[in-house]
Amino acid sequence: MHSIDKLLENLESIRDEARPLVESRWEEFEKLRREGTEEDLFSELCFCILTANWSAQGGIKAQKIIGRGFVYMSKEELASKLREVGHRYPEARAEYIISNRWIIGKLKELIEQDDPREYIVKNVKGLGWKESSHFLRNTAFTNYAILDKHVLRIMNKYGLIEEIPKGWTKKRYLDYEERLRKVADMFGEHLGKFDLYLWYMIKKTVDK
Repeated sequence: MHSIDKLLENLESIRDEARPLVESRWEEFEKLRREGTEEDLFSELCFCILTANWSAQGGIKAQKIIGRGFVYMSKEELASKLREVGHRYPEARAEYIISNRWIIGKLKELIEQDDPREYIVKNVKGLGWKESSHFLRNTAFTNYAILDKHVLRIMNKYGLIEEIPKGWTKKRYLDYEERLRKVADMFGEHLGKFDLYLWYMIKKTVDK
């Protein structure tokens, strides 16, 4: 078992290398929050639905191909496009996307709130605690952690958590998030950017 000090040391060793990519990505998030239309925000919401049990790279590819289709395509068209890019659950994800279209027109108002995450968890299909945190981080919220399998493995490896959970309760998610926040504070970055540094440490790239 490694220690938190070792994790911070490893992060420190890539900080300078990763910083330009992290800052550039964060500027994109801030621009989406500031200038994004309802359709842009819904597209990002759909990206986060698609990456669940899949990959960020796959989600980015799907987002490029589908574009505004998230807003108007039929279930069959969406499922077909998702099959095209190799999504593991094309039918289920197309169903989620269509059933969430009611939120278009409410997203700008939603991301102006201080803490909209629980509302999203409760009301948007296909977005649990992790995916809701992902969407909000991608609209420049600084205080949520994306506790995906890669981050959880790191937390486990460096002794921040005892086990990798099979599923989430609100209590457990907030507990694990708080543990990661303490390390982010020690590193001197908010959780939103800290996640991007973790990704760079693991993958040598900064996705979203």
